[in-house]
Amino acid sequence: MPDRIAEKAYYSIGDVCEIADLKPHVLRYWESQFSVLRPTKNRAGNRVYRRKEIKLVQLLRHLLYTERYTIEGAQLKLNQLRKEGKLAKAARVAWDQETIRDLRREADELVALLGSVEVG
Repeated sequence: MPDRIAEKAYYSIGDVCEIADLKPHVLRYWESQFSVLRPTKNRAGNRVYRRKEIKLVQLLRHLLYTERYTIEGAQLKLNQLRKEGKLAKAARVAWDQETIRDLRREADELVALLGSVEVG
């Protein structure tokens, strides 16, 4: 499955929010709660994210929204994955699962749209 992240060196908070289907205030809150999520800032003071951080955001989204972890539970899970050396793999798997979920939702929306079109 192709990566759904456009090839760029750095991404803005708006880019990341669009990719992960999040609001900026949610992403900023997650940054305050998860020490592994620390984007750098450019000269203007704006957050800039790299691909690995976007995949980490998707892992957090998956843990919190799909698996229904609490913030504290997700923190424990991330620490466990990091200690076991499995954080990068878990982020890739979550990325794939979230991409499939997004594609299913888009396909369902397309089917509903096509079903509402009058024929003839």
